[in-house]
Amino acid sequence: MIKKEAKSVARQRRHARVREKVSGTKEVPRLNVFRSNKGIYVQVIDDTTKKTLVSSSSLELKIKNGGNIEAAKLVGADIAKKCKAAKIKTVVFDRGGYLYHGRVEALAEAARENGLEF
Repeated sequence: MIKKEAKSVARQRRHARVREKVSGTKEVPRLNVFRSNKGIYVQVIDDTTKKTLVSSSSLELKIKNGGNIEAAKLVGADIAKKCKAAKIKTVVFDRGGYLYHGRVEALAEAARENGLEF
């Protein structure tokens, strides 16, 4: 019998594989995405000092249904606004092992439209 690993385990393996190659610096930090059924969370991280520079989430913005594409667009716009205030123009996008589709794509496109480059 073939045993299939859980989706979350497969995602964590993909994320670890990508993290070997993707790293954020002070000049070009890493934009990390985590999504759950209830919300979507974003952090801009400087991996050299291991500090979160800017963060945003659907919980922080008090969005009623934080687990949909509209919420992801609002969070993407908010993170771009916060990055502008922190004088961060360019980031490295880390999708956290998720497919670039749906909420992750909506968040990325909204951040790009509001001036964040990646």
